[in-house]
Parts: sequence; C-alpha cells; structure tokens
Amino acid sequence: MTKHGLTREISRREFNQASLTALFVGMSVWVGACGSGGGTNNSVSSPTPAASGGSPAGASADKTGAVGSNHGHVATITSAQQQASGAVTLNIRGTADHDHSVDLAAGEVAQIAAATKVTKNSSSDSGHSHSVTFN
Repeated sequence: MTKHGLTREISRREFNQASLTALFVGMSVWVGACGSGGGTNNSVSSPTPAASGGSPAGASADKTGAVGSNHGHVATITSAQQQASGAVTLNIRGTADHDHSVDLAAGEVAQIAAATKVTKNSSSDSGHSHSVTFN
C-alpha cells in the first residue's frame, strides 16, 4: 500500500520481468581470458542475488551459480528444474563464444533447492573447463 492508500496489482509476467531485471542489473560480468594452459582456473565471479521477498513460502527461485574463470558463461537452474528434483544438464554458454555443460544429479538438484552449497566442474570445451558453485 502506498502512502496515499492506493494499491496496484501486477501480473505474473510483470513480476517475473521485474525480478529478472533486478537479477541482471545487479549481476556483474567479468570478462577475461581463460588462460593458455587449459584446465580449470578457480577464480570466481559471483552473481548478485535477486531481490528478496518475491517468492511465496516454499517456492524456489531460479538460482544462478558462480562460474570460475568466467568470461560470459551463465549457469542457472530454474525453479521448475529444482521442484522436479530430477537430474539436469545445464548449458552455461551465456554470452561466451563457446558452450560448456554442467551435469547435476537429482540429489545435487535437491541440495541446490535446499540452499546447500554444490560445486561442479563443467565439460571441457575449447581447451578448458570451469567450476560452478551454487549457493
């Protein structure tokens, strides 16, 4: 309620757009090289959490993992994937010029949904891989 006693209901679409805007505006993307040696480099660019207070009790929000040695990759597990609690393969391409995938077992998906820290390595593509940490 505003100070004038007026309320405005928003649609689910407007809410989702505002939530995603808050997430992506707050997220900083560090662009750098992977290094010439290949392998995994564990420097991490952490995402900024989305604004709080929007999810109903018991509902999970989409969760974006922190990608090590990031140069445009984005690892997001959706609320629907978390609620289904099945195994998931995420494509973390984001704005990078190549693909990587991250395989999550059903138990790991459930841990992410329960806000437990989970770290996985991505596939090794273009001569390197990335560590991805959720929560």
